[in-house]
Order: sequence, then structure tokens, then C-alpha cells
Amino acid sequence: MTLSLADLDAATAVVRRHFPATPQFAWPLLAQEVGATVWVKHENQTPTGAFKVRGGLVYTDRLTRERPHVTGIVAATRGNHGQSLAYAGTAAGLRVVIVVPEGNSPDKNAAMEGFGAELVVHGADFQESREHAARLGEELGLETVPSFHADLVAGVATYAKELFDAAGPLDAVYVPVGMGSGIAGLVGVRDLLGLPTRIVGVVSREAPATALSFAAGEVVTTERAATFVDGVACRTPDADAIALIVAGADHIVTVREDETAEAMRVLLRTTHQLPEPAGAIALAGLLAERGSVIGQRVGVILSGGNCDTPILTEVLAGRTPAA
Repeated sequence: MTLSLADLDAATAVVRRHFPATPQFAWPLLAQEVGATVWVKHENQTPTGAFKVRGGLVYTDRLTRERPHVTGIVAATRGNHGQSLAYAGTAAGLRVVIVVPEGNSPDKNAAMEGFGAELVVHGADFQESREHAARLGEELGLETVPSFHADLVAGVATYAKELFDAAGPLDAVYVPVGMGSGIAGLVGVRDLLGLPTRIVGVVSREAPATALSFAAGEVVTTERAATFVDGVACRTPDADAIALIVAGADHIVTVREDETAEAMRVLLRTTHQLPEPAGAIALAGLLAERGSVIGQRVGVILSGGNCDTPILTEVLAGRTPAA
């Protein structure tokens, strides 16, 4: 998968019809915490509160132009992918059916319905929901939208271009990795611009499939992905995403659950911005490696701010939420 400047310009034009560039700030208290200049990309400030809406907008734009016979879409999600497609699909006049696992975030479920999606609850985890969504697509005659796709990557790559344009030279960027579109967008734009920036993916130790796949150079699945960081709760990575990550990422960091909870507290204290767990895990990775970036200029992707009240309550009390 190769990202061209034309792809990026076209994707940016689509995104700009819906919202302006999100900000990136170098927070001084965060710099003191890390010992480096830290630019935070605030993807919590999109219309859905997360970066994925960019990809949904680009995907549905192409769908409506090139496949006008398609009347609706279906996808599986833990939250932000579904909100993205609900927002973009509804704006494009499409029927949107979203499958979530049992026990999924009530707040994210409500948000998806609020953006116009029909919600289906099925499966013990994301993988089971993903398989059910594929069956529903066939039964209902809807297009099944995967979690990793060239149009999704082109869309989310627009945040990477904004960050690199605004922040100037960066030694490294830390990014959460779920199904891979966010890190793929960063790698694609980094390469397109010819930058030396290291791209570092961050996952939970309780959902290590991406880290194991990176080490093996091929897809490795796991039996469980029992993490409260639902945005990275992947146990069956996408093969195309893994190939791109292996080729373009510097390394993958795995962090403990309590490290992500602490990173949420650090972001709240130093930026007064609310992160969801996946929005803080990139900082958790950076904090785990802070000794290797002293004096450098680094970026952190705050990928979203859709944090449920019970999780926030636990974090603010100094505890680590259960999966």
C-alpha cells in the first residue's frame, strides 16, 4: 500500500468539508514529565472525538462516487470505527449497521446510535463481532467495511500531514495500534515527505498480537485481548497492516494496564485534555522509554477522547480499570 501526494490531497479535501485541522501543542508540563519536547496531536477534537472519522469520510466518499448501487454499510467495532462510519455514512445518506461485542462501552454505543447507526450486539469480543458483521453484510446486502483499508489509511493519514507540517522536525512519533490504520497513515506520510522520524507503535501487554506479529514478521493471533484499552484490543491483526508496520515502524512497545492508567492521569494533569484509554497509551509507551528520548523532539498521538465515566472515575481515584 503506497500513499501518494495526490491521495493525501484528495483525502484532505474530503475531510476539510467536515472539519478543520485538529491542533497539536507542545505542552511545557508534559515536556518536564518526559525530559523532551512533546507535541501532542489532539485527535480528541474531531466531530466524533477520535481520529477514525477521517478514514470513514474518505471511505464513504469513494463508495458513493464509485459504487452508487450500494445502499448501506456494516462494520464491527469497539467504538471509534463505528462512530466514524455512523457519522460519515449517515452524512452520505447510507444505511449504517454497526456490530459491537457484549459489554461494550454504553457511552460509545449511544454515540454510534446518536450519529445514526443501527446497533447490533453480538459476540464476546471484537473478533466475534467482526465475523458476525461479515455474515450480516451478506444477509442484508450491505457492504462490509473492514477495519483496515486503503481509503481508511488515506483518510487518517491527513492527521499525520497536519502534525508534521505544524510541529517541524520530530525524532519520533508514538502512536496506539489497534487494527493499524493510524500507524499506517503515519508511516505513509513520513515516507512520502522523506522524513527520518521513527514511528513507534504502542499496544497493551494484555493484547499483544501486533507486537508478536511485528517480532515474527507475520500475523500472529492470540486467544484473548483482555485490556481496558478497548481501542487496541486486537487479537487477529490484518495481514496488510502487519506487513506495512514491519516495513515502516521502528519498533512496538508493550505497556502494562497500570501504565496506561497513569498516562491518562499525566495527560489530564499536564494538558487538561481528556483522553480515552487508547488515546493515552501512546504516551504510556513514551513514558516507558523516556530515558532514550531525553532532549529530543517527539510526537504523541492522542487518538481520541471518548472515555466512559466509570473508567474515568477509576483512573482519577488512582486505580486501574478492569478489562
